[in-house]
Amino acid sequence: MSRYPDVLLHIDGHWRPGRTEATLPVHDPASGEAIGRVAMAEREDLDDALAAAARGFETWRRIPAVERAKTMREAARLLRERAEGIARLLTQENGKPLAEALAEVRFGAEIIEWFAEEGTRVSGRIVAPRGAGQMAHVLKEPVGPVAAFTPWNFPINQLVRKLCGALATGCSIIAKAPEETPASPAELVRAFADAGLPPGVLGLVYGRPEAISAYLIPHPVIRKLTFTGSTPVGKQLAALAGAHMKRATMELGGHAPVIVAEDCDVDRAARIAAGAKFRNAGQVCISPTRFLVANAVRERFVARFAEATLALQVGPGLDAGTTMGPLANPRRLAALQALTADAVERGATLVAGGQRIGSAGNFFAPTVLDNVPRDCRVFNEEPFGPVAAVQGFDVLDDAIAEANRLPYGLAAYAFTNSLRTVHELSQRLEVGMLWINQPAPAWPELPFGGVKDSGHGSEGGAEALESYLHTKSVSTLVL
Repeated sequence: MSRYPDVLLHIDGHWRPGRTEATLPVHDPASGEAIGRVAMAEREDLDDALAAAARGFETWRRIPAVERAKTMREAARLLRERAEGIARLLTQENGKPLAEALAEVRFGAEIIEWFAEEGTRVSGRIVAPRGAGQMAHVLKEPVGPVAAFTPWNFPINQLVRKLCGALATGCSIIAKAPEETPASPAELVRAFADAGLPPGVLGLVYGRPEAISAYLIPHPVIRKLTFTGSTPVGKQLAALAGAHMKRATMELGGHAPVIVAEDCDVDRAARIAAGAKFRNAGQVCISPTRFLVANAVRERFVARFAEATLALQVGPGLDAGTTMGPLANPRRLAALQALTADAVERGATLVAGGQRIGSAGNFFAPTVLDNVPRDCRVFNEEPFGPVAAVQGFDVLDDAIAEANRLPYGLAAYAFTNSLRTVHELSQRLEVGMLWINQPAPAWPELPFGGVKDSGHGSEGGAEALESYLHTKSVSTLVL
C-alpha cells in the first residue's frame, strides 16, 4: 500500500468505477500534488447501491447477533493486520503524522471489537401481563438501511463508528466517504468485505456531496441518516431528514473551551493542552480552542504552552520526527491567517506562529494568541486549525459563562485539583463531553456527541446503538 491507489466505489460486494467513469483527483496536502484519483458516483450508481442495501438488510438482520459479531471481529483483525499500510495511505491523503495515522487505524479496530460485543447485548423486555392468558413483550429491531456521511479529518474513525452502530444492530449502510481522503476509508470497507460481510450490507460511494445527500436521504429505502460535519450543513441535512421522517444522528461543529483553574498543576496542564490542541493540526471537532485561564497562573501557563508549541516539528506526515502535519486544503491557510490578523488588530498578543510556513503544501505555524478580546472572530468562529486563543478570568463563574456563551456544545476541558470545581463544571457546562485533567480519550464505551448547535445523538457507548433500533411492543391474548 505504499503507492497511493486509484479508489473505486464498493457496491453490492464489488469494487467498480462509476457508470460514467468520472473521477476526481486526490491531492497530497504536504505538497499540493495529485497522487491518485477517486471514482464519482452518479444517480445510477446510487440506485444500484440502494437496491443492494435493501437486499443486504434483509439478509443481515436475520443473521444472529453472535454471528454478526464474529464477522465484525474478523474485520477488526484484518484492519489491525493491515494497519501500517493503511496508515501510510491515510497520511498521504490527510497529512497527519504517520504515528497519529497509525494510532487512528489501530483505534478503529478497537472500536469495531467493542461494538461487536455490545451488539450481542441488545435486548427487549418482558412486561407484566394485565390478566390471565395475556403476554406482553418489547422487541428491539434494526431500523433499516442507513446513509452515512463522513468528513476528511479522521477518515477511519469518523466512519468506523457509524459502520459499527449499523452493523452491530443488523442494519445495512451506504457510506458517502470524503473525496479528499478516499483510500483509507476504502481500506476499512475492504476489511469488512474480506471478513465475509454479505453483499449489499455495506456500500461505499464518493461524489458530489450535495447531490448524493439530496438523493439518498429522501429515498424510501433509507431509514436513518448519520452525519459528521459542519453545523450549517448538518442543519440542512437534519431538516431534509425531518421532512421525510427519517432518524438523524448529527455530530457537528464545536468551539471547545478549556478552563484552567489556578489550583491545577500548571506545567502539566499546559503540556497536555498543547498536545490536544495541535493533534491533527487542530483539525478536530473536539479540539480545544478557547483557553480560559485563571489570571493568577495565566502568565506561567502561556509561557509553558508556548514552549510546547515551539517544540513541535512541522512537516510532511511521512517524515521521521514530524509531530504536526499540514492543513487539509489551501482554504484553511487563508482562513487561519484572517482569524489571526483579526485578533491582533483587536488587541490580542501574538505569542507564537501566526503565518504560513513555506510556499509548497498547506503548512501553517502552530499559533498562540494571548489576551484575546471576546469580540475577536477566533473566539466566536470555530478555527479548525492550529490556533490557540487565551483569555484570562478572575472568577470561575465568569469562565463558565464564557464557556456557555456560544451556541456550540460539543466538548470542553478543564484542569483543576479541586473537587468542588469539578462538581461545578460537571453540573454547569453545556456540553456533551467534558474531560478533566486529561486529553480526550474518546473510548468507544463512552457516549460521543454534543448539545445545542453541536448536534444530537451519540456515536459512542450503548447509547450509540439506540438510534439504529426501533421499539416494537407485542401484546398477545392466548385463546
